[in-house]
Amino acid sequence: MLSVKRNTFNALKILLILGFGYFFWLMLNITLEYIPLRPDASFLMIKQTEVTDRPEYLWFFYTHVYTSIFVLFSGFLAILRKDFGIKNFHRNAGKIYIFLILILAAPSGIYMGIFANGGLYSKISFVLLGDLWWFSTFKAYLLARKKIFAAHKQWMWRSFAFALSAITLRMWKVILIYLFHPDPMEVYQIIAWLGWIPNIFLVEYLISKKCL
Repeated sequence: MLSVKRNTFNALKILLILGFGYFFWLMLNITLEYIPLRPDASFLMIKQTEVTDRPEYLWFFYTHVYTSIFVLFSGFLAILRKDFGIKNFHRNAGKIYIFLILILAAPSGIYMGIFANGGLYSKISFVLLGDLWWFSTFKAYLLARKKIFAAHKQWMWRSFAFALSAITLRMWKVILIYLFHPDPMEVYQIIAWLGWIPNIFLVEYLISKKCL
């Protein structure tokens, strides 16, 4: 019975790794759309008011876009908790992940959330997401400094759940458009919340079941 559970867990882990790899590849392609830096590339086409009226918006936007892809990759490597034969690999991947979020990715995401499409409800969601992302990452950092590694691991999972919203909100967007064909602004209002709330609920459930 124990071997069945172990095999099931290993199979699920492999599927999660393959799934992350596929969606990370999609995110990488989205990121490459913004190279070279242009004020009218892709998503920025519908943000020309901000681009024109707020010169700093582009810097926050590109900071968020360029750092988030490294956040996803380093965070994924960190939560695997393996060194792959390289000394302190897990620790250094975690340091990169934490530094990028606290200094660059989360603050720039919070700023962008203030100008999010979809009205007030979307703005509240994205700003709240950025705040929770920063806080959970900082909490994980403090716990690591205190060598409370069991709690550190749980907070890193919470942080990564928020980081994965970059992937899951796009996944939900495709599903909603395919099934219901809603108005574009309604889509933003829904995925603004749907992109991260199920993620953190799932992680909290897994933590409560001592799976993480």
